[in-house]
Order: sequence, then C-alpha cells, then structure tokens
Amino acid sequence: MSDSATNRAPFSEDHPVLDRFRLDGRVALVTGGAQGLGRGYALSLAQAGASVMISDINEDGVQCTATEMVAAGLDVAAVRSDATDASEIDEMLAATLERFGGLHIAVNNAGINFNSAAEETPIEEWDTTFDLNLRGLFLCCQAEGRHMIAQGYGKIINVASMSSLLVPHPQKQAVYNTSKAGVAHLSCSLAAEWAPYGVRVNAISPGIVRTPLIESEALAHLKDEWLTQIPMGRLAEVSDIQAGVLYLASDASDYMTGHNLAIVGGQNLW
Repeated sequence: MSDSATNRAPFSEDHPVLDRFRLDGRVALVTGGAQGLGRGYALSLAQAGASVMISDINEDGVQCTATEMVAAGLDVAAVRSDATDASEIDEMLAATLERFGGLHIAVNNAGINFNSAAEETPIEEWDTTFDLNLRGLFLCCQAEGRHMIAQGYGKIINVASMSSLLVPHPQKQAVYNTSKAGVAHLSCSLAAEWAPYGVRVNAISPGIVRTPLIESEALAHLKDEWLTQIPMGRLAEVSDIQAGVLYLASDASDYMTGHNLAIVGGQNLW
C-alpha cells in the first residue's frame, strides 16, 4: 500500500483545486465494468491517474475492455468475478491487492433489472435481483470495508439509480426500484458506521443513460415519453455520470459521506 495514497498533506489555498481530483497512487476496483456505465467509471478513474481493476462475470468482455484501456496507456487489469459469490468476491479483492498492492476506491456497479408488472413478477426475479443488487453489493462492501478499515482510509461508491428516489414510469420495475432504494440506505448505514475509520461511503444515482439498448427501436416509444419527463430535454450520456464518480472517489469529496448523488437532468423535480 502506498503511504502517499492514504496520507496526503492537507491542501492549502494556494494549491490548485483541480489537483484534489487527481488519483495518482490510488488503486480502484470497479465491479460490472465490462461495458456501459461500469466501463465509463473505470475509464474515468484510470484517466485521473488511478490503477484500476475491472471485474465482471463476463470474462471475455472484461478482458477486452481492459486490453483496450491498457493499449491507451492506462494502468488497468481485469478479473472475472461473480459479485453474488462471497468466495469469488474475496478472490477478486485478493487479485486486486496482488496486482496493484492496495485498494483505496471501490465502485460497486454490478446490477440487474427485469421489467415486470408487480402482480406478474415471478419470485425468482425478486430473488435474482436482490441477490446481485443488494446482497451481492453488501458482500462487496463488507470485503472492501474490512480492508479499508484496517488501513484507515477508503472511498466506497455504490451505484444506486434514480429509482432509489422516485418511481420511473411508464416502465414497471417495482423489484428493481426497491433494490436500489436499499442500496441508497445501505450506503447511509455503512457511512455512519465506518466514518470513524476514515472510510467514506456514498451512492450515485444516474438517470436514464443513452445506450444502444435505450436507443433501440423496441424502446423508442418509452424514450419519447421519458424525454417529456426530463426538464433538460435529453437523456444522460455516460460522460455525464463519470465526473460524479470521480468526485466521490477523490480528495475533493473528503467531507461527504452517506450521500446519494443524483445525476438525472432534473427528472426528480416533476
């Protein structure tokens, strides 16, 4: 573990504020990082100077993503891991420590969603959703937290959703919404417990992010309705969410813990 990563000198007024966003000497772990927002989170942390381990259950996908980032000159590695399996989570953490020698930042992003009307939702969908979105996320936090408590420093960022704050419509996803509300409140609970140990725990709640799936013909009718619900009149881009994660991972957010950072284009205002 790098002492410079955990015991930086306080910033003075004449020190450039942008330096507080640099992650040089830090090690980050991103789950669900093979594609989409997870890939974007890993990329932003690496571009800010962190060494990043990307984890995903999709082994080919996560290795491909890491290879692309390494080719761009970033310090990135990949590990295949099932974020619902406690033993694999321990192995993921061990691989990160072995490869990079520490862990200072964790972005728990792995998740799943089914769109089902509540009265028609099979209980298996509830179990699958909560097994990854909440139980698995807690197991990741637990393993990461133990390490960070021991070293007296850490930043944990749990990916919730605007569904933790409101009920999106017209899609029906009561199970997903409930799991993400759990993520937000779990983050608050861990933040309160771990603040004395120098470990900050926050959540981030993205709005609807423009992806190939969202732009597909199958969802075109939903997209048109979503746009009427967003004061800014557009969907989020991955780049809109990246900076929020970087802020929560950096020294710039040292006095923030237990917060749910919503980046939703104002969709929570109406």
